[in-house]
Parts: sequence; structure tokens; C-alpha cells
Amino acid sequence: MVKESLLAIGVMVAVGLLGGMLANKLKFPRITGYIIIGVLLSPSILNLVPQATIESWDIISTVVLAIIGYAIGGSLRLESIRKLGGGIAWLTLAEALGALGIVTLIITLTGPLTLAIPNASPLHTYFPLALVIGAAVCPAAPAVTLAVIRELKARGPLTTTLLAVVALDDALGVILFAITLGVAKPLLGGAGGISPYEMLGVPALDILKSLGIGVALGFALIGITKLARTRALLLASVLGILMLCVGLAETLGISVILACMAIGFVTRNRISKVLEDEPFAVIEGIEDFAFAVFFVLAGMHFDLSVIKASGILAALIFAGRFSGKYLGIRASARRARAPDVVKKYLSFALLPEAGVTIGLALIAKDAFPELGSLLLNGILASVIVNELVAPPLTKYAITKAGEAEEVKKPVPEAQ
Repeated sequence: MVKESLLAIGVMVAVGLLGGMLANKLKFPRITGYIIIGVLLSPSILNLVPQATIESWDIISTVVLAIIGYAIGGSLRLESIRKLGGGIAWLTLAEALGALGIVTLIITLTGPLTLAIPNASPLHTYFPLALVIGAAVCPAAPAVTLAVIRELKARGPLTTTLLAVVALDDALGVILFAITLGVAKPLLGGAGGISPYEMLGVPALDILKSLGIGVALGFALIGITKLARTRALLLASVLGILMLCVGLAETLGISVILACMAIGFVTRNRISKVLEDEPFAVIEGIEDFAFAVFFVLAGMHFDLSVIKASGILAALIFAGRFSGKYLGIRASARRARAPDVVKKYLSFALLPEAGVTIGLALIAKDAFPELGSLLLNGILASVIVNELVAPPLTKYAITKAGEAEEVKKPVPEAQ
């Protein structure tokens, strides 16, 4: 079993990297190639790796997600965020509430025509179902965002704003989901109402735990960095701290990515200027490998039957989510005093969704057994669509904003 798994992982990474390079040649982001290779290797297409084996590799995704969270936190410099001011909070709130509102409205209005749930009513079935779906799909996926930014070597106001919004988006998404779940359960005739503490207190406490652990481990990493004399030892130290964070977060049932973001943020902003790049430069050396593993594995979770069964619902979610984020950014840009590039292009870079959304969908499925399958399949189908469509759109946004390194290069004069 171990030998077969190692062989499968080797094939997955090797073929995935080739797919990424081919996608790059075709002017697509590398991660689009990784995802497509994963889809082709999935049980519903070529069936080269059994579903049970793929699910047993979820710990790999968690570890890579920890690295991604750390890198995103390390990309957020306090001085850059201060220049943007409170606008980050306004933009995050507006795009999240915009997605929640538009998805809820579209599914509530079209549900009777497209979903045809037996004995359903707009108030007690379609509205609460739409509300929970809208909240679950609010968060953006930081892994896609960071991968495209790294590939383009992007820098600028849009890139800084994007990283900050994505970092806040997951925390806000968890809180909004808890609130909407509390509203939806009584309407759907679930297991009674939910107290204000369960709606707000529990998710807020989990977020504080995640941040607290991340801050503590961030200061620990700063201390270790001063003692590590070689790059190899520093890399081992960073990975060791991240593995410890993953273990603590999994044990306590809190957010791995938020905790690791906190580690990166504290390390970046509290370490001495002489050493500030070192704890992140060592991680950049393994990022291509990590991204290939993560996104090929994400593609291998593709299920063709989900797309067939929930295609219409997925299309409604995709349209509502993009419209909500677009309108939210446009409406809040002036209040946030955002640069024009942020107003024009930020919404195109906020489409990726993955881990947090799937986790929230699984919670919702357990909360509403009667509608759980429909809800979960619709969200999974929308995630699959977004994973394929979002990377090129993120690349488009950053390139159009003029923040990709290749765009910044001067054009040679004609001889």
C-alpha cells in the first residue's frame, strides 16, 4: 500500500509539473495546468488513483495550506497596510456581504424553477437554503491567490490589497456562516434555535485561539531564527514550527490557515531588519513543489457526477458570487479610498474558493440532512468551476493592473 502511494504521488507531481509548464507556455497560470492534470487523474476520469487513497492524502493538503498561510502572512507588511488604512476592512466587508446577498437573492428567486424541491416554500426552504449557501461561498481561497502572485512576481497596491483582503476573508466568512446558520436552522425546522453565543461567541473564540497560537509560535520562530546558522537549518526550523501549528490547530479544531498567517505576519513585522527576508526566502525554494502537490491533489477530488447533478445550482452560485464581489468592491472603493486599479480589478482576483468553503459546506450538510446532499453537491460543483476559471482571471487582474514583473519590464527600443 505504501509503495503504491509513493508511486502515485511521484506520478502525480511529475505529470503535474509538466502540465503546469505546458499551461505556462499557453499563457495560462501554472496552477491551471496542475488542476487540469489532477482532474484527468481523478477517479471520475482516468481513475488511476482510488478515491480512498486520495482522501488519505488530505494531511498533505493541510500541510501545504499551512505553508501557504505562512507565506501570505509574511507578505503583509505593516507599513504597506497602514498606507491603505481602514479601507481594507471596508473592501473585505463589502465584497463578502455582496457575495452573500446576491447569491441568496438569486437562489431564493430561481429556486422554485430550477431546484424543484418537493413541498418547498420560499420562506421556509429556498431562502434559508440560499442563505447558508451564500455564506459558505463567501471566503476566497488564498492558495490560488498566492500561487499566481508568486508566479507573476507581482507587487503594487492591488497585490497588497488582495493579500490583505484574502487574509481577512476567511475569518469574516466563518463568522457570517455561523450567523446565517443560526437564522436558517429555525426556518428550515432544524434542531431548534441557536443562541447568540453559538452564533457569534464560538466562531470569535476559535478565531482568537487561532491568532493566539499563531502569534506565540511567530515569536518562537523569531527566536529560533537568530540561532539557525544555515539555510538548511532555518528551513527545518520553519517547517517544524508550521508542523507544530498544524498539530495544535487540528487538535483544538481551529483554523490552520489563520494560525499560520499569524506566524508569518508576526515573523515578518517583528523580526530584525537584517533577518526579515530569511525565514521566507527558504520557503520560496520549495513553493513550486508545494503548489504542484496541492493543486493536482485538489483536481483529483473532481467528481463528474457532481457537475452533472448540480450544474444549474453551481452556475447560479458562480454568477451570484462574482456579481456580489464585483458590486461590493465598486460600491465600497470610494469609501475605502482605494486606488483605481483596486476598484477596477480586485473583484476579478477574489473568485478562487476551496478549503474553507468545502469545510463550511460539510458543516451545513450535517446541519440539514434533508437538503444536505443538494447543498453540498451545488457548492462542490461551484468550487470545481471556480478552480478552473479563477486562476486565469486572477492573472488577468494583476497583469491589467500593471503589477506583474513581465509587464513592468521596459520594451527594448528598435534598432
